[in-house]
Amino acid sequence: MVARYLVSPQGGRRAYPDITSALAAAARRGRAALIEIAPGRYEEALTVQGEVQLAALGDPGSVVVSRAHGAVLDASGSVRVHGLVLVGREADVVGCRAGSLTVEHAEIRAHSGVGVHARANTSVTLRDSVIVHGRALFSGAVGLVERCRFVDAIDNAVAVIKGAHVSVHHSWIGGSAIHGVRVSGARAQVTGCELTGTGKAAVMADAQADLTVAGCSITAVHAEGIAFIEQSKGSVDGTRVTDAQHGVAVVSGADPVVRDCVFTECRDTGINVHASGRGRFEDCEVRDAGNIAVFATKGGAPEVHGCRIARGNVGVAVTDGARGRFSRVEIEDLTSVALRVHDGAKGVFEHVRVERCPSHVEARGDGGTTASIADAVFRDFDMSAVEVIGQSRVTLKGVSAERGTLGFGVGEEAQLFVYDCAVTAVSSCGALALGKGRLTARNLTVTGSEAFGLCGTDSARLDVVNSEFADCATAGASFQDTCGGRMVDCSVRGTRGVAVQDNGRVDLVSLRTSLPVVKQLAKPAERPAMIVNHYEGPVFNAEVHGAQLAWNNNSVIQEQTSEDGSST
Repeated sequence: MVARYLVSPQGGRRAYPDITSALAAAARRGRAALIEIAPGRYEEALTVQGEVQLAALGDPGSVVVSRAHGAVLDASGSVRVHGLVLVGREADVVGCRAGSLTVEHAEIRAHSGVGVHARANTSVTLRDSVIVHGRALFSGAVGLVERCRFVDAIDNAVAVIKGAHVSVHHSWIGGSAIHGVRVSGARAQVTGCELTGTGKAAVMADAQADLTVAGCSITAVHAEGIAFIEQSKGSVDGTRVTDAQHGVAVVSGADPVVRDCVFTECRDTGINVHASGRGRFEDCEVRDAGNIAVFATKGGAPEVHGCRIARGNVGVAVTDGARGRFSRVEIEDLTSVALRVHDGAKGVFEHVRVERCPSHVEARGDGGTTASIADAVFRDFDMSAVEVIGQSRVTLKGVSAERGTLGFGVGEEAQLFVYDCAVTAVSSCGALALGKGRLTARNLTVTGSEAFGLCGTDSARLDVVNSEFADCATAGASFQDTCGGRMVDCSVRGTRGVAVQDNGRVDLVSLRTSLPVVKQLAKPAERPAMIVNHYEGPVFNAEVHGAQLAWNNNSVIQEQTSEDGSST
């Protein structure tokens, strides 16, 4: 049976004047105790042991327990706190040393310290409470946080460390100076929460933590919405991040699974995987990213499946030795390139659809820079569907490009391999090789080019087999300068232009066409400009216009025109 104790500063029958004296009486009896506290302000430090409940008699907030410095409540045993306001400075305002502690409908104000400290091997529950300025620290403890508010924490609002296991449900966390929730070498589940205005990542997992995030809303944070680092793992489901620097970041060997999430209006990137981070991203959406929607760099290796990207600047970028696999990706209405592979990176893209972007694929870098694109559709590109430069290598299989300027282009010393692809309704060229670029095509179809179906210039090499060029306005194929190679078992159809503008350096084998083949005249070599150096002559100390100089003449006439137009 529970023993009841009344605390009232005004006194009364069987009432204790302060909480400490009621606790002492309960300890002497050694029984479960309910201590009911009348409204008022109590300047006390409470040490609570055993099975004790502290409850405000009035409305929540009517009982204030505070100290100018030091701890306010230190619990051991099975302790419950209901409806109190606990205020402290420069210490753990509420601490649980042993056993369990439950805090409900309370307010904890920690102006310079920890609001709630759950020490190793304890269990702490926070429910329907408010924590102002301080943080809830779970160190090796078990914890449950339900329907709480964390306001302007000077550190992390909720810290889960050293093997702790904590669940945070349906809570609001705002204005934390560092993280909203930090999980370090521990486990945590964060579900149905709203986080806003944090100084760093709203939710952070580090030191091999295990973090689960589900059904959360994260807004207006100064750094990442969610960050996994240092080999952490876990999952993120059904969460929305708005106005963060990065929607989700995965770094240094971390490997989470992210599903059905939306990252919108992120100032830099929506999904950011770098420094050997990994991760699997399924059915996510990135909208209005300030820089790059999905970014893998510096050894990052994400797998992205079912991603939708709209508006913003760059769609997917894989750079600086990163690698990534991307399938069922839809991209539209960007201001720059949709798919970018640069600087030793490797990208594999399958079942991709891109619409209304200036450039759809851009590959650039050394020979280790590779991209493989299969079963893709590129529509309405202002510049090019595929651009391959540097020494990079790109393979296209089952790719179609519709309505734009240039279909597939390769230049410098890059290589482009095209298999079973089609280009339709371009204004410049279906497939172009220039510089020292190498184009290999099998079963390529180009239809309705306003200029060329196939074009080679400079010293490019082309190897085109079993391909068709139809209704090209100027020529089905045009070979210029010293480009060479072969064109085997190809056909050119249509009623306008010519079949081939031939420079004599490309072997035409089994060409089928009713249009003429025209020999290209070699361009005359440009005469080098003559440079004459004069080492003896006048010295000009200011700008001179319209001057004529003469050397080694027997007579010279000098004429100067004045501002009034007269000559002397």
